[in-house]
Formats: sequence, C-alpha cells, structure tokens
Amino acid sequence: MAARGAFSNRLGFILAAAGSAVGLGNIWKFPFEVGLGGGAAFVGMYLLFCFLLCFPVMVTEVAIGRKTQKNAIGAFNSLGFKKWNFIGKLGIFCGILILSFYNVIAGWAFGYFFEMAVGNFSISQNFGVYTSNVLKVGAYAVVFMLFTAFFVSKGVSGGIERLAKILMPSLIFMIFCLVGYALTLPNAFEGIKFYLVPDLSEITMSTVGGALRQAFFSLSLGMGALITYGSYLSKSDNIVSSAAFITLADVGIAFIAGLMIFPLVAFNNGGDMSLVQSSQAGPALIFVTLPGVFETLGAGLGAFVGAFFFLLLSFAALTSTVSLLEVPVSYVVDEWKLDRKVAVGAVALLIFIIGLPSMLANGASGFFSGSFTMPGGSTDFLSLAALSADTLLLFGGFFIVTFAAYVWKKENLHEELAEGFDGYHASFVKTFIDFAISYVCPVLLAILFVLVFLNNFFGINLL
Repeated sequence: MAARGAFSNRLGFILAAAGSAVGLGNIWKFPFEVGLGGGAAFVGMYLLFCFLLCFPVMVTEVAIGRKTQKNAIGAFNSLGFKKWNFIGKLGIFCGILILSFYNVIAGWAFGYFFEMAVGNFSISQNFGVYTSNVLKVGAYAVVFMLFTAFFVSKGVSGGIERLAKILMPSLIFMIFCLVGYALTLPNAFEGIKFYLVPDLSEITMSTVGGALRQAFFSLSLGMGALITYGSYLSKSDNIVSSAAFITLADVGIAFIAGLMIFPLVAFNNGGDMSLVQSSQAGPALIFVTLPGVFETLGAGLGAFVGAFFFLLLSFAALTSTVSLLEVPVSYVVDEWKLDRKVAVGAVALLIFIIGLPSMLANGASGFFSGSFTMPGGSTDFLSLAALSADTLLLFGGFFIVTFAAYVWKKENLHEELAEGFDGYHASFVKTFIDFAISYVCPVLLAILFVLVFLNNFFGINLL
C-alpha cells in the first residue's frame, strides 16, 4: 500500500473524489443539459437519479477499490473474478475517451481566462473561429494537460490530495461570489423560474436519458475513478458517509452553478429563456452567452469578472482531469510496474493524441466537424465521443452492481462497508444498499440503458 500511495486522511479522499465529480460536468455541462432538457424538469430527474441509482453504484465502486487496494482492472483479478475485469477495462477505456475530449474543452476554458483578462469580449461572437484555430486551442490544451500530468506525477497525497485541498474550497468560494452577483441582475428571476419551476410536459425520453447520463458523468461513475480512489482509502474510513458527502457536494455545486448561470443567461437575453433551448443551447452556452454579460459591466470590471469566471471553470476542470488521468496511470504503475513519472508522461501523451480528432471537430476539419450521421442529423466527432462515453458509463454501472450483488456477493460487499462504520449491519443504509444493488439499480439501469441507446443512436423512442 505504501508503494502505491494513499490519502493522508478521510477529508483528503472526500475532497479528491468530490473534485473528480465536481468539474466541467457541473459548471459547463450541467447548465446546457438543463437548458436542452427543459429546465426544472431535468433538474428533478437528475436529483432523483443521483440518490436512487448513483449513490449505491458509488458505494460499490469505492468498496471494491478499498477491498482490493488495486486499480480498476486489477481489482477484479484480485477478487478472483478475472473474467469480470472487462468492467475495469471498459471503465479505463471510458476514462481515456472522456479525458481526450475533456482536455480540449478545458483548453477552451483556460484560453477564455486570458481572453477575458484582456477584455476580448467579442470572442463570444467568434466562438467558431476560436475553436477552429488549432494552433491556439491546441497550445492551451497542451498546457492544461501538462498541469494535469504534473499533479498526477506527484502521487496521491503529494499531488492529487494537495491539489484538491486547495482548489475545492477556492472553487466553492468563487461560485458563491458569482451567484451573489448574478442574482442582483435585471431579469434574474426569469432565469430562476426556468431553473426551479418544473414543467412536467418537458419530461421526455431525451430528458430522462440526459439526466441519467449527466448524473453518471458528473459523479465519475463507471469510469474506474472511484475504484482507483477507493484503493487509496484507509480501512478505518467510513465509505458510506464519505460517498454521501461526495454525492451531496457534487449535487450541491451543480445546483448552485445553475443559480449562477441561468440568471446571467436571462439577463443577457432580456428574460427570454426560450433561447436556451434553441440557438444558444448546447456545449457553447457559457462560451457564447456569458462574455456578453461580462461586457455590460464595463471594460475593467467586466474583464475581471469574466477572467474570474473562466479561472473558476479551469479550476473545476483540473480537479477532474487529474482523476481521469490517475485511472490509467494507476493501472500502468500497478500492472506494468513502471515508474509513476514515466507512466504519467506516456499515458498523458497517448491521451492527448487520441484527443486530436476532438480538437479538429469544431471547424478545423470538415470530416471531424460533421460527417457522423445521427438520428437528428450529422454531428461532430467531439459530440459523438461524448455521447458514446456517457452511454457506456450506464453500461458499466449496470455491470458493477450486478457483479457486486450476484458474483462477488452482497455479503462480501456489506462486510467491506462495515469496516469503519460501527452499526452498519443493523442500519437502514444496509437495507437500502442491499435492495438497491439487488433489484433497483440492475433493473432500472438495464432498462434505461436500452432506452437511451436506442433513442440516441437510432432515433427510436419507446416511451
């Protein structure tokens, strides 16, 4: 265990795992998914999935990691079920795929920090030109990957945990500052109304699928991250309460991010929230809409607030890219016995290369920018990669709970969860987790995976 590294304490694990969960998925992806999903109806579905389906999956992943003290693939081998290590392989594949395009978007945000700092608000009107400039966004992506690799190379407590202890409190402070400002703007209430008052007619298969994918993506489930982080966790730590804190932190920051984004969007659109579901929806939402908001503050203050926001977004991205890179690095260090720094360099370079098509998919290459046929029309490589990874996470989540309940056996899972949790066997938590991983999670995840897969890739809506 000492050779692999470990978190210095429970707080370090919670902050690092929460940092993995809290990232671009909460501040960038969550708001535009809410916009596309019809606002409050999406938020309600998202919250339901986080606590009903995702929490039991999270507890299971962390328990498997801590029990084995191994990486996402080695964990299943160590338990004696080598044929089931495809779950870990699928998780590592998803993590690599996600980081390959996630780093590109993190590079956009990092670049916007500099653009806002010099008062270049017009970049919002030229977002397509910006993202198609491969040399510029590529340079930002390189720098961001180097930051990520640096912290991962420092190890678990010296790099990942130390980074999380600095960035997570800073991130929360920055979000609250911007929420306070956003709520003072004209038309802010229209944004809040769209965000918090549900319209049940907006609940469609797309809403359900988007909410479920978002819950898995934002909580870092199904990609091996929590198995890996769990392997660095002490036996004396309470997995259940730690997972509860992580889930609450993720949901809470996503929710607060919505309180920050939608008042700003409503202010910029004169209170017309219909635009969020049309021309201004999608991945470009904050990159296109918010610079215009910051410009209204004047050159000096607008540049400061804009730079502050995109620095926040970069901070959030870094806490997640670090965890995504740690998953394959942990595997290479454990199984191939490579030096950590060598493993980090090799894996980071490979993932950056894999991410080049996503970098070219926003105008730089006609082929990667729109040659992939989907039910709703052609799409770009980055969007296809994101949709594929999100869908595969549900697939992985189904197999993780099925493995824990019926192959590894629930009794073994409960024994691991009882470590560090006095009274676990007589608690309601045990009953809930037992029922959830036996029936609720496998059944609902299987049904929803099929429905989401058919809807996303074949345009077949069975609801």
